[in-house]
Amino acid sequence: MKIKSDFVLRNVAGSFIVVPTGAACMDFNGMITLNETGAFIWKCLQEETSVEAIADEILKEYDVSKADAMSAVETFVKKLEDEGCLE
Repeated sequence: MKIKSDFVLRNVAGSFIVVPTGAACMDFNGMITLNETGAFIWKCLQEETSVEAIADEILKEYDVSKADAMSAVETFVKKLEDEGCLE
């Protein structure tokens, strides 16, 4: 899984914002605001990856348990799927 190319992450005045571009503008009206962890996961999803691989990257970056990392990634990925951001 990975982020569709029609969605772009931007840092605007210290806030992480995802905006649709191209064809995604027709189906997605608005933008997504992410916290630092969400932006970290988003960046991991720029390339084809798995939930497990992202959780492993979180463990390298943050002081959390494997279970918490997996839960956070699974929840975030589900939301992105629901919004149509993943391919």
